Amino acid sequence: MNNKTRRSDSVTNRSFCDGVTRRSAIQIGAASFAGSLFTLPGLLERTSHGASASTKKPDEVSLIIVFLRGGLSTIDTVDMKPNAPADVRGEFHPIETNVAGTTVCEHLPKTARQMDKIALVRSFSHFDANHATADHYVLTGYPVRPGFNPSLKPNNQHPSLGSAISRKLGPRGSVPPYVCLPQMHPSGSSAFLGPGAAPFVVNADPNSPNFTVPDLMPPLTIDADRLQSRTELRNEVDRFQASAEIRANRSARTLTTFQQKAFDLMTSSQAKAAFDIDRESASLRDEYGRTSLGQCCLMARRLVEAGVRCVTIDHTNWDTHYALYPVLKNDLLPQLDGAMPALFRDLADRGLLESTLVLVTGEFGRTPRINNRAGRDHWSAVSTLILGGGGIQGGRVIGASNAIAEKPATEPVSPEDLAATLFTRLGINPEDEFQAPDGRPHQIVNRGKVIHGLW
Repeated sequence: MNNKTRRSDSVTNRSFCDGVTRRSAIQIGAASFAGSLFTLPGLLERTSHGASASTKKPDEVSLIIVFLRGGLSTIDTVDMKPNAPADVRGEFHPIETNVAGTTVCEHLPKTARQMDKIALVRSFSHFDANHATADHYVLTGYPVRPGFNPSLKPNNQHPSLGSAISRKLGPRGSVPPYVCLPQMHPSGSSAFLGPGAAPFVVNADPNSPNFTVPDLMPPLTIDADRLQSRTELRNEVDRFQASAEIRANRSARTLTTFQQKAFDLMTSSQAKAAFDIDRESASLRDEYGRTSLGQCCLMARRLVEAGVRCVTIDHTNWDTHYALYPVLKNDLLPQLDGAMPALFRDLADRGLLESTLVLVTGEFGRTPRINNRAGRDHWSAVSTLILGGGGIQGGRVIGASNAIAEKPATEPVSPEDLAATLFTRLGINPEDEFQAPDGRPHQIVNRGKVIHGLW
């Protein structure tokens, strides 16, 4: 592959091999998703369309997807090969976990203490080793078709997992069914399901000291004393939304209905409480880690606790083509080892783990052998999925890679299988179909099968 990575002064602002930095990815996301598509009244209107076709799910399981964009090096973290040659096993050493016989990287000590809540699927495999197209494959369960344009935001040819969940199951209470943090991944939207299944996008970093959710806040031009008047606030909200919504040529009656719902959500104690991360104790926020990943995971827990069905966290940059070991040791793994084990422990302590399925994955893994820049390149032939909650039996290892993590040593698990597993656990029949605007049926899952051994 053509590696174009250039090292920056900070490991937290490294470039992807396509030249996009972590910081610019967030900035691009915030700019690209602004506008009427994700405004609050529009979201509420879209949600009403999706809910009409939904059926009540029996077990009420929610889903949190922690997407490590760029590709987690699972050979250096959760599928280590200490007996392999030096150019395969790398610099890190395995440590024992609280599950006998299961080891993880020495730089994941907190994760090691929570492995009884986590299952590892070590035979995840697919054919696509390019970032944007592999992202789409993992986040939708469908490979891209000819004509896919990775520069589009969103770029979905098929609905994301979260959008399918939103359409099939609809909202619980006054919170949106599908939320993206801190921005929406380009492949995180609804494709032919339309705006009715698009996510509510926070477009702000919960780790920021001034974090707010723009669509849940009144317009900043309102004077404080005017906030005392519901009528004045309603009028200001109407004017605030007019530039994005009135141009959509909706009927006056429909517009009024959804502006009213937008206002109600802005004043909803349930919605405001869900997004108010400052209600959490300083000690818990410290446990998750004062990082974007840590605070997004804490926010995700708050959101599923409030009734959100699917939260997708887009975290970059795991594209470790160079200086792999200092980047993992000093930057990426401390973030992951704060956020992930804290999320599992917190969910368990609150009685939410059985009703919350957590998936941690990138779009692929990294090459078995270390390259000449002390990094690892893209490798889609095999990697490891990290799963837990939602009834999954923790402490299990499903499948295996071969001796050098080059290919599956057991039956491969595909993105289609992953999608079938997630949907099934959430009470969605993988064989159900969506109707595209052109009238053609599209199966929710592209012939995938449920991963055996997780429950």
